[in-house]
Amino acid sequence: MMDSPFKLIGNKIYRLFRNRDFLLILAIVLGLLFGQAARLTEPIVIPALALVMTLATMGVSGNIFLSPRSLLGPALAGLAMNYGVLGSVIFGLNGLLIREEALWAGFVIMTAVPPAVAVIPFTVLLNGDSTFSLIATIGCYLGALIITPLITLGLLGSDLVDHVKLLTILAELIFAPLVLSRILLRSKISRRLDPLKGTITNWSFFLVTYSIVGLNRAVFLDRPLSLFPVAIIAVASTFFLGFVIEGLSRLFRIDSKKMTSLVLLGTQKNTGLAAGLALALFSEKTAVPATISTIFSLVYFIWLSFKQRWEPNLN
Repeated sequence: MMDSPFKLIGNKIYRLFRNRDFLLILAIVLGLLFGQAARLTEPIVIPALALVMTLATMGVSGNIFLSPRSLLGPALAGLAMNYGVLGSVIFGLNGLLIREEALWAGFVIMTAVPPAVAVIPFTVLLNGDSTFSLIATIGCYLGALIITPLITLGLLGSDLVDHVKLLTILAELIFAPLVLSRILLRSKISRRLDPLKGTITNWSFFLVTYSIVGLNRAVFLDRPLSLFPVAIIAVASTFFLGFVIEGLSRLFRIDSKKMTSLVLLGTQKNTGLAAGLALALFSEKTAVPATISTIFSLVYFIWLSFKQRWEPNLN
């Protein structure tokens, strides 16, 4: 007996609202059109990211921490990609294109902060090397305790980094989820969570994306033309730089999983931390580069997700 049309439509809607790409696009649209509720969802962003990180690190073997030597390579690679490559591109284009002091300072802060913690769950969603991304991200955050104040002190004239905030982020979004994931694995609860991981992760990112876009909707709707130079840097440091990293990875025959990790490490900065530092120490305008970059980073991730579906042999 054939299913009724209502049941078929219901099944399609059900699958649609579990689809990662659809949910991310929906979150951006709702954030721009009805972003007022983002003030209510803002407090849930950190717990949602921590939940995503816990689910993502459940697939990382605890044996990686038994050999300190094996950690050095990924940690140095992470520092090279995020500070050496991405930081240089952002800072170089900042000097070429930005003339307004507040925006220039905002990009300096962007240069100084470590990678987005979302690099790790993004790596999992894109079938990258999650172990490599985890070690590289931890290495970058530990390195940021020295690198971030050096950059801000040298370029902005004062020590702007909040070490307590960096350590808090490290604890809340990397170490705590990693410990919790070990507990879940040992208690066998992970087996019950496995069928739900995709749905929980997708809806968590929906919440985070909606909150970020909604909180910053005025920036996009009120002054779109004034943001053109900022948008150029955001596009160059994501889409263009990602294309270059991918091309070089193929040239040097780096395996596809590690290539995905390198692309994410080389295109994703912790724009939330950058915006927070800019707001706390300068002005709302100084936070604009981080805000714009956040949106383009999300759009770039959506593009990578679509690209993976279109080119099944890529990863």
